[in-house]
Amino acid sequence: MWTPESIAEATRVWFAHLADSQTLSARLLDRGGRLYWLAMTEFSTCDGHLDLDHDLDLAPGARVVVAMSGGVDSSVVAALLKERGFEAIGITLQLYDHGEALRRPGACCAGADIHDARAVAASLDMPHYVLDYEQRFREAVMDDFVAGYRAGETPIPCVRCNQTIKFRDLLGVARDLGAAALATGHYVRRIPGKAGPTLHRAHEARRDQSYFLFATRPEELADLRFPLGALTKAQTRALAERFALPVADKPDSQDICFVPGGDYAAVIERLRPGASEPGDIVDLAGRVVGRHDGVVHYTVGQRRGLRIGGGPPRYVVRLEADAARVVVGPREALDCPSLELRDVNWIGAAPPPHEFAVTVRLRSTHAGAPATFQARPGCGTVRLEAPEPGIAPGQACVMYEGDRVLGGGWIARAEPLRSAA
Repeated sequence: MWTPESIAEATRVWFAHLADSQTLSARLLDRGGRLYWLAMTEFSTCDGHLDLDHDLDLAPGARVVVAMSGGVDSSVVAALLKERGFEAIGITLQLYDHGEALRRPGACCAGADIHDARAVAASLDMPHYVLDYEQRFREAVMDDFVAGYRAGETPIPCVRCNQTIKFRDLLGVARDLGAAALATGHYVRRIPGKAGPTLHRAHEARRDQSYFLFATRPEELADLRFPLGALTKAQTRALAERFALPVADKPDSQDICFVPGGDYAAVIERLRPGASEPGDIVDLAGRVVGRHDGVVHYTVGQRRGLRIGGGPPRYVVRLEADAARVVVGPREALDCPSLELRDVNWIGAAPPPHEFAVTVRLRSTHAGAPATFQARPGCGTVRLEAPEPGIAPGQACVMYEGDRVLGGGWIARAEPLRSAA
């Protein structure tokens, strides 16, 4: 089990043998056989005070681990914790290497982010460690991402990362360190209650990240804190300026972290050569209307890039990965009145045995739609009040009661209004 003393001692030993002080990693094998890479910062100070109503229901001076990504949001979280007198410890995860993933020499944005997190921690006079999670990130997130696309699904690696790497593994490290909580820069609200904390949408709707946290378990939520949930992005940026953080002007990342530029098909091919098996594009009656270079290039609802030409617009209706077949049809063939969920996680009390009303979000950009949910062990059925278009297997269906996140699951199957003609 990690302790602050064991991490600090390991880091001191590392630096004693380190020729290049800019190197951000060193290997350490703990008692459980897990490999970590650690780094310790030098310190300076940051003064100031801010009185905001955050979800920080912790004892004065409590130790809090901050998940520091190197971006402005988690950096502001660290600054707020320090200002409020908590013992903040920054941890950054080394998750991937762009040069390895893309076979592009020198392409290591992850390293730049680690450098930024280190600089922020130094400016705040707080300890900072870097843990090597590349192998487990590859297994839990990247391999799952590739497998999903190869199976004809549209996976969401950010949910998997939160579910496994951050809220399972990193939270475990925080507990090993004796921390009272793990704080992150997610825009979501955690509201304490007599029956335990509940998860809610962020104050600023367009920044809300609750969709990506539906897999959070109740026992994890008890030890998590989200200080930015009540703030707007503009307020967060203003705080970064006030704290004089070195990342105050750093732009937000828009891509999946290991898919720079959004070319996920190229990453899949690099990680799994031969994953893009060519096949037929067929209409709803099974007639061949074109050829494709691999189902990994397509997702349900896609219109552009089909290269079938002529006639009315056609959309990807479903992907039949086993047959390497892309099925296309008219816009109305995308409408689905119901869907089946797998691996359902319920954050609050167990769902009732009967069908009940919820609001569902079917994509991260989806505003929400009224529906009913019938729970079964580990799965369930969602029936929409009005059909929704382009529901893709592998995406998440997240259920709400007002602003509160009830839970959600992975879309296993969507039932279209129209079957093959």
